[in-house]
Amino acid sequence: MKKSMFRVISIAVLLLLLWNPALSCRGAKNGLILWADVVLPALMPFMVCSSIIVSLDAIHLLTRPFKLLWHSVFKLSDAGSYVLMSGLLCGYPLGAKNCSEFLDEGRITSREGKYLLAICNHPSPMFLLGYTVQKLPLGIPLWQFMAAVYLPVFIISWMARPFYGIHEASYGNAGGHESRQSFDESLMNAFEVMTKIGGYIMLFSILVEFVKGMSIDPVIKAMSLGLIEMTTGINAISIQMKGLVCAVLIIMSVTFGGISGIFQTKSVIKNAGLSIRHYIFWKLIHSILSCIIFLLLAQLVPVR
Repeated sequence: MKKSMFRVISIAVLLLLLWNPALSCRGAKNGLILWADVVLPALMPFMVCSSIIVSLDAIHLLTRPFKLLWHSVFKLSDAGSYVLMSGLLCGYPLGAKNCSEFLDEGRITSREGKYLLAICNHPSPMFLLGYTVQKLPLGIPLWQFMAAVYLPVFIISWMARPFYGIHEASYGNAGGHESRQSFDESLMNAFEVMTKIGGYIMLFSILVEFVKGMSIDPVIKAMSLGLIEMTTGINAISIQMKGLVCAVLIIMSVTFGGISGIFQTKSVIKNAGLSIRHYIFWKLIHSILSCIIFLLLAQLVPVR
């Protein structure tokens, strides 16, 4: 059934590309520029450094200062703590990548891996502060925006723990098998992942161009772009909308990550025990919670 569906989709996409090759080329070019100018320099160094840290068995040096938070609040092992930390600081889809690799290497348990996938994949502070904040309407306090994006991690952690049977921090398999990748191997692994991400960004950028060319309501178009591809969607939303509505839709876009982000995450989840359906479910919950928190904070401290 899945093969038949993908065959139909593949043929439909091919016909779409042939129908307007100029638009397809423009979308592909825009996607590759976005990848080279924004995604590659923002994510590649973190991927290489993360691989080196794991290879040198230096995880505990980074997680130790926040050990009480990781173990007591999130109920994570040392290895699991590093997965969450990398996902919070480095951005999509490094958290999911580390989660899958740590699970394959036996550094985290199967239950902890499934639980981590619900909370470890997020937009990086660098992306939020360097790009997203500039697209927010004037008068939106930075702290309100950042709180709306990251506070739901605590709520989702509390919701997901009983769902995956996590009652206390896991220590049994936290050490797992040591990774002995050389610098060259870490570099090539990062390039492989970045190439996959670039391919998905290019394909969805083509879809974005076709959506832009549709004769539909500009507001609906902007919302559709936010659902398809996060970066392009944020820009379209900021142009078409103002005030709280604009801020809420931007928050929804960055916390959900877009369909492109889902495919990127799927490409780095190699372990069959990690479910992309569960991941989508928790990202939807995250988006809803982020909007609720932002609106509540906006009521307590009204936006000027």
